Amino acid sequence: MQLTKPVAAIPPANALTGGCLYEPKWDGYRLVVVRQGSSTRVWSKQGRDLTDRFPDVAAAALAQIPAGTVVDGEVVIWNGDRLDFGLLQRRMITATSRIAALVAARPASYVAFDLLATGGSDLRGLRLSRRRAELERLAARWTPPLQLSPATSDRDEARGWFQDFRAAGVEGLVVKGAGTRYAPGRREWLKVKSWETTEVIAGGVIGTLGAPSQLVAGRYRNGELVVVGRTSPLTPAQSAELAAVLAPARSGHPWPERIGTGAFGGGKLSVPLTRVTPTAVVEISADAALQAGVFRHPLRFVRVRPDLRPEDLPPLG
Repeated sequence: MQLTKPVAAIPPANALTGGCLYEPKWDGYRLVVVRQGSSTRVWSKQGRDLTDRFPDVAAAALAQIPAGTVVDGEVVIWNGDRLDFGLLQRRMITATSRIAALVAARPASYVAFDLLATGGSDLRGLRLSRRRAELERLAARWTPPLQLSPATSDRDEARGWFQDFRAAGVEGLVVKGAGTRYAPGRREWLKVKSWETTEVIAGGVIGTLGAPSQLVAGRYRNGELVVVGRTSPLTPAQSAELAAVLAPARSGHPWPERIGTGAFGGGKLSVPLTRVTPTAVVEISADAALQAGVFRHPLRFVRVRPDLRPEDLPPLG
């Protein structure tokens, strides 16, 4: 699969070969749908066959996509009006015998953004503009759960998507050169993540009270302080600003003495956690990727908010 590399800002319309094509960056799993003969298989970015995890997508592709077609896209699951990555993860860890119940309760959607083969012919050597035109013709006959990802060459329209789609859990934009060919394994597509600020409670730090290296952020859910993320490493100035408002934890702090280094504080490796009295509120910058109210990617420290108290923050749902 062709890959992306991060950039800080939305590039101008002429930044890539053939002009830029802007698309939403969906918060899901990358999947390639391979339609052959009387069967359909769906494959992950890592080359894993996920057909048994997304039988709803495979069945829709079998019914609506002609044999000899390969489509690149993203599988997502909606929870109300927002994408829910946690529901996707549930598909990955649930026993195959129980997948049908998950499909019935929370069906997946497949958002296609590229066409790699049609009629048995490899299209990867064609310009993206040609592949996109072929994909649009193919998708004109689709019904849910198959859908075509929107795309635009208008930077102003893309900027509007960048702002407006965030509330639905769309992470930002992917930007591609309309005149480029599909290059598996190469990071020639660009991704621009949407960030916004919010407030969290300082529940702990990595490092010492006097020289914290990372903030471990918390919010209350049903009266319990839970870990919602951690920041990227703090600068010396940020560390000093945070240290000035920290106090040692009193007895009864609900967090453990060590925390994992992986996502959500998990993983096999762990580091000491310095627990603090959860009275300081900190403003952070975060992208749109959430799972059950927890940030999936590192946060950015913005500033301490001495004007706010923990009770001023809304609880997690």
